[in-house]
Amino acid sequence: MAKQSTRERLLRAAFDLFEERGYDGTTVDDIAERAGTGRTTFFRVFGSKEEVIFPDHEELLEQIRHRLAAATPATSPVAISEAAGLVLQHYLAEGDLARSRYGLTRSVPALRDRELAGILQYQRLFRTYIHRWMGDVPESALRAELMAAAVVTAHNHVLRLWLRELTTDPQAEFDRAMAEVLALFAEDRSGDEGSTVVVMRSTQSVEALLPQLRRALSQEE
Repeated sequence: MAKQSTRERLLRAAFDLFEERGYDGTTVDDIAERAGTGRTTFFRVFGSKEEVIFPDHEELLEQIRHRLAAATPATSPVAISEAAGLVLQHYLAEGDLARSRYGLTRSVPALRDRELAGILQYQRLFRTYIHRWMGDVPESALRAELMAAAVVTAHNHVLRLWLRELTTDPQAEFDRAMAEVLALFAEDRSGDEGSTVVVMRSTQSVEALLPQLRRALSQEE
C-alpha cells in the first residue's frame, strides 16, 4: 500500500474527527494530532479548518476554465459536458469523503453557505464562456445565464443521486442529464446569420417539454 501524504493524512483525520465529534467539536489541533503532525504543518497545507472540507475547489475551477478556454462555438457542447464532468469525476474518485462532505454541508450552515458560494463560482465560469460563444452581446446575456444555471443544476442533480446512493451508474445518468440540457438549448446552424440559441420557459416539467422540443426541431430540419 502506498504511503499516505501529509495532505491525505490530514484530510482523513479531519473527516474521521468530524464524524466522531462533529464539525464544531473538532479543532485544528485535534486534526493535526490525529494525523501525527503539528499545527504549523496543518496551516502550511490548509488555510483553515473550513478549507479541509473543500480542498480542491480552486484546482477544479482552473481545470474547468482550461477546458472551456480550449473550445470554440462549434465545439462548445462537448466542452460544456466535459468541463462539468470533471467535477463529477472528482467527487466519484473521492468516494466516502464526498459523502461525508455532503453530510456536513447539510448539517453545518456555514459550510452550506460556502458550498453555495462555490456553486455560484462554477456557474459564473460557465456563463462567461457561454456568453462569449454566443457573441458576447447584451442580448445573449440572459440566455447564457440560463444555460449556465441548467448545466450546474443537471450536474448537481446527478451528484445528489450518487451521494444518496440512488444510482449505480452516475456517469450514464450524467450523460443523459447533459443531453437534456443541450437539447433545451439547441443551436440552429442552418442559416448564414450565425447560431441561434433557443431558450424555453414553461410551467411544464423538463420531461414534458423535451418531446415537444424534439418535434419542433425535427420540423425545422
